[in-house]
Amino acid sequence: MSDAPVRTLLLWCPDWPVLAAEIVDGVPATGPVAVLHANRVVACSERARAEGVRRGLRKREAQGRCPQLTVVDYDPGRDARAFEPVVAAVEELVAGVEVVRPGACALTARGPSRYFGGEEAAAERIVEHVAQACVVESQVGIADGVFAAGLAARTGRIVPPGETPEFLAGLPVEALGRPALADLLRRLGVRSLGDFAALPAGDVLARFGFDGALAHRLAAGRDHRPLAVRQPPADLTVTAEYDEPIDRVDAAAFAARALAEQLHDRLAGHGLACTRLGIEAVTAHGQELHRVWRHDGLLTAAAIADRVRWQLDGWLTGSSRRGGGGPARPTSGIIRLRLVPDGVIAQAGLQAGLWGETGEERERAHRALSRVQGILGPEAVLTAVLGGGRSPADEVRLVPWGDERLPARPGPPPLPVARDTTAAGGGEVADGRAAGRRRGGGSASSGAAGAGRGGAAPPWPGRLPPPAPAVVLPSPLAATVHDADGEPVVVSARLAVSAAPARLTVGTAPPTEIVGWTGPWPVDERWWAPAEARRRARFQVSLADGAALLLAVEAGRWLVEAIYD
Repeated sequence: MSDAPVRTLLLWCPDWPVLAAEIVDGVPATGPVAVLHANRVVACSERARAEGVRRGLRKREAQGRCPQLTVVDYDPGRDARAFEPVVAAVEELVAGVEVVRPGACALTARGPSRYFGGEEAAAERIVEHVAQACVVESQVGIADGVFAAGLAARTGRIVPPGETPEFLAGLPVEALGRPALADLLRRLGVRSLGDFAALPAGDVLARFGFDGALAHRLAAGRDHRPLAVRQPPADLTVTAEYDEPIDRVDAAAFAARALAEQLHDRLAGHGLACTRLGIEAVTAHGQELHRVWRHDGLLTAAAIADRVRWQLDGWLTGSSRRGGGGPARPTSGIIRLRLVPDGVIAQAGLQAGLWGETGEERERAHRALSRVQGILGPEAVLTAVLGGGRSPADEVRLVPWGDERLPARPGPPPLPVARDTTAAGGGEVADGRAAGRRRGGGSASSGAAGAGRGGAAPPWPGRLPPPAPAVVLPSPLAATVHDADGEPVVVSARLAVSAAPARLTVGTAPPTEIVGWTGPWPVDERWWAPAEARRRARFQVSLADGAALLLAVEAGRWLVEAIYD
């Protein structure tokens, strides 16, 4: 590990999370704005600081100091996306840029200082170029090492070579960016980085561990690693402009084929393949159209051409085929077409699915469904995504074919499957389909149905144990449940079952004997909103004919909600 840090230039954009919210979401950064994470302020605007808002304040305290405060949720993805143009602007002048974090990037100072005639001249040139290209204010600090350069950038300072340890020595220990360590050091009487750097390295490692030893090196002006410069991303997009606007499907098919082959050749030249394709078009009247197509396999030149042709066909003839529904037909012909490989991977880096390599049958089905979407719109073909919820209907979300298959709500960890062998349950549940333990009380908030605890995902107390039903009825069927004496089975407010269920009648069908049952699983949802409140108890039952059903009793009425396979 080298003890000679590289002379480093670091560009820092103050209050970057606030600026990113303005760039991406349109939140004015000139007003009082605070970015919150875990209910605490992580960044705020200059106007908010003037009102007393500081980093680390809780939301309520920050709003108490500044009632006009605009609160924005912390989004690292948004910060990174907004910072990419700034990094690209720096790369227009110099090479070898490392993104330290959104809002700060570093590079070796030697190259630009020699090219622009000194470190100060290089810093001024980079700041001016970023301001002109991105309309973003920034500051530059130069010192020996990334850590010291980042602290120097806070005041726009250039630390002379060899004087970095002296520059760091006068800074407080809070500059390390480790609040817990800084608090401990202050209680031990160590208040500055110089005091911390003067401690023996072995004692620091023994007392504070490896992270403390790393902080000790930084305090002494010795970076723990060299710059990890990034390679500027290659421009893989292809664009075609047409003197004669494209307003016919045959002309669109010809344009799609030529542009698709150009994109495929460019990707192949970089050893890449496309899995997600963005299609952008501009009409003669300035109307902008955009659509993203996804694919499970690798998009060949023919596959790219097909999707572009389908999309252009949908845009050019869509309104006449839908009778006015769906996306509006362009008001004029297309004069510019652009293909953006939004998702790329190494050409040999795609893992085959359970079916093996992408087969002809799957490709034919994918082409057919994508064709339907190109004509009728993305919502014409939907697929189910499993997520979190307390009932089978709540756990399923329908998303358009090819879109990101993300659940609406995170699901809990898998639950163990148990069997009900109690005498009151009428025997063992057939094939474990109505698995679980029969409960006689409790509520959704008390962890009914054995809902999992811990982990990052919500436990969803009150949800049913696996396996999930095979069919969830769109409209529950009315039913009646009787005991062995022919009396209706009722569930009290305290979830006491009047008798063991013995017969089930669904609609006008003849009664069916219940050979196994388990429950109830109570759910009391949204009790704080009377108009939306819902209180019910669910049962799993196994019938003599081999069927297994999910029943629910609500307001004294029995309903069949789902069917097990």
